[in-house]
Amino acid sequence: MVGDTSAGGILLDYRLEDLHPSVHQLLPMLDRVAGGFTFTEGPVWRGSDLLFSDIPNSRTVRYRPLTEGPEVTTFRHPTGGANGLTLDRAGNLIACEQIGRQLTRVDASGQAQPLATHYEGKRLNSPNDVVVRSDGAIFFTDPPYGLRNFSDGKELAFNGVFRLDPNGALTLVADDLDRPNGLAFSPDEKTLYVDDSARFHIRRFDVAPDGKLSGGDVWAELKPRPDERGVPDGMKVNSQGNVFCTGPGGVWIFSESGRVIGRIHMPEVTANLAWGDADWCTLYMTASTSLYRLRVAVPGVRVGTAG
Repeated sequence: MVGDTSAGGILLDYRLEDLHPSVHQLLPMLDRVAGGFTFTEGPVWRGSDLLFSDIPNSRTVRYRPLTEGPEVTTFRHPTGGANGLTLDRAGNLIACEQIGRQLTRVDASGQAQPLATHYEGKRLNSPNDVVVRSDGAIFFTDPPYGLRNFSDGKELAFNGVFRLDPNGALTLVADDLDRPNGLAFSPDEKTLYVDDSARFHIRRFDVAPDGKLSGGDVWAELKPRPDERGVPDGMKVNSQGNVFCTGPGGVWIFSESGRVIGRIHMPEVTANLAWGDADWCTLYMTASTSLYRLRVAVPGVRVGTAG
């Protein structure tokens, strides 16, 4: 299936590779809703708008789909090179500042409060992506991407996955990934998916009630074809448990068993994605210089509220 839509006078092409009949219910038409950015990442829906990162410009962008047309403004600048964004259970913005090397909570005015900066006395590498569990625990990945040469100033001997509990305790929950990047919970929060950009795969961890992880077997692989660019990066899960992961060529869609059921071949290298709009049935995708969206039939898992 091939879809076309025009935005800004540019004809945009995308292709849906439907590897399973169920994917037909998920993916109608692609829209490019904003462009002109340097490198977009970390989208999160926040009530009536979408926030996302333009990393090289150290900017959090606010996109509002108004009736009279889209509005694009700056919500926060500078951001410490913020990458992944999410909301906590109270609706506060949580940001991974990869240049600032910290996890922060950002209030409505754009003021940031550090939540995690060090582990056992050593500076974090470069927080990258983040999710919040319903009990308020924050899980985030910490690869070295924000460090010059991926190594300058690196104090930790590993690239880890961390859990920050509501009481402020920071716990290392996985340290055997090469480049941990995107992460997402299953709808029941009993599974945490974490992708490894360097190894082109997704690992599946069992999550105990106290937040400890076990397992961690390779659950799915995203091997690029010769003409494809991109690596496993941002991940989101819909209400049926299907996993959407950006990767080589665009967005890969997996069933709960780890089977590829479809791929969205995008016009630009796609780094991250988020569910949004009032019904959570719009998939927003940050792709290089642009923001794209797809309307879908199955809603995504909501962010920022227990409902």
